[in-house]
Amino acid sequence: MEAYSNRRRGMCVAAVCIFSLLSGAAASGATDNSRLTAEFQQRVKQYLDLRKKAAGQAPKPTDSPQVIASSQRDLGNKVRVMRAGAKQGEIFAPEIAQYFRRQLTAALAGQSGKKVRASLHRAEPVKMDMQINQSYPENVPLQSMPPSLLLKLPELPDGLEYRILDRELVLRDTEANIVVDYIPEALPDTEK
Repeated sequence: MEAYSNRRRGMCVAAVCIFSLLSGAAASGATDNSRLTAEFQQRVKQYLDLRKKAAGQAPKPTDSPQVIASSQRDLGNKVRVMRAGAKQGEIFAPEIAQYFRRQLTAALAGQSGKKVRASLHRAEPVKMDMQINQSYPENVPLQSMPPSLLLKLPELPDGLEYRILDRELVLRDTEANIVVDYIPEALPDTEK
C-alpha cells in the first residue's frame, strides 16, 4: 500500500512539474508575442514619422479625385526619395515576419479557416513582383482583409492597411499609395 501511495505521490509531483513547464512556456510565448508586436509597432511609428516629414504641410481638404490622386502621387514620390534604400524586411523583420506567419496560419486553421481561404480564392488571383516603395498597382483590386485575419494581427494606425496579394501580406500606405513592406509567403501553401 505504501509503494502505491509513493508512486501516486510521484505521479502527482511529475504532473505538477509538467504543468508548470507548459504554463511557463505558454507565458514565455505570450511575452515573446508582446515583444514582437511592440517592436513591429515601433517600426511602423518610425515609418509614419518619416511620412509625416515627407508630407510637410497638409494640403487643403478637397473632394476632387484629380487633386486627391495628384497629392497621393506627390506624397508617394517624396516618401520614395526619403526611403530610397529601403529593403524588404525593414518593418517585417525576420522574427516579426515569423510571428505574423504563425498568426495567419492559426487564423486559417479549422473550419472557419476553410471559409476564409475560400473567400481569398474567390478574389482575383494576382501575381506580381513585389517591390518596396512601388505604387500599389491601380489595376489590382483592393480586396478587404477578412476580419478573422485582422483579429490575429496587430492593429494599424490610420493611413496604413494590410492587403493580401497571392500569398504575400502587404503593408500598404493608403495616403501615399505605396508598398511599405511585405512578407513573402505569409499565408500557408494550401495547394500542397
